[in-house]
Amino acid sequence: MKEKKGEAAAGAERIIKKYPNRRLYDTRTSSYITLTEIKQLVMDSDPFVVRDAKSGEDLTRSILLQIILEEEAGGSPMFSTSVLSSVIRFYGHAMQGFMGGYLEKNIQTLQDMQTRLAEQSKGLTPEMWSQFMAMQAPMMQGLVTQNLEQSKNLYLQMQEQMQKQTEQMLETFGLKR
Repeated sequence: MKEKKGEAAAGAERIIKKYPNRRLYDTRTSSYITLTEIKQLVMDSDPFVVRDAKSGEDLTRSILLQIILEEEAGGSPMFSTSVLSSVIRFYGHAMQGFMGGYLEKNIQTLQDMQTRLAEQSKGLTPEMWSQFMAMQAPMMQGLVTQNLEQSKNLYLQMQEQMQKQTEQMLETFGLKR
């Protein structure tokens, strides 16, 4: 049986080609798409990759950063100037490699909490939802606070470990503080 054009195998990674004129072409639907439509792919957890049409270079990260930039400029930014400045300071710093994993794990924890909350709230009426959220707010605040405390402790432990390793390395080379 022949597959219709645009009906790629379900679950296969979608390929979006970016052309020099900055247009984005979805090879699954054989049509041009916008950043808004790519954002929807992200929201739907639809796997995709953006490739340069000429070189085949993976441009997915730059497109995702472009979407974040548009969202941040759109009125309700998620990141304060202070947070963005802190993130920038980590580039080129010894902690840069740690920071990506740290952020990824914390975002995953928040997503897991959001999923659990959504499962618990299925079938609620607006009135029940209000009552549910009134009860959940303190619990969610507690979970977030606990997560932040755990993250802080992990960060401090890692910092101590790195300091010990640095001191050991300096001693190996005969350099003591």
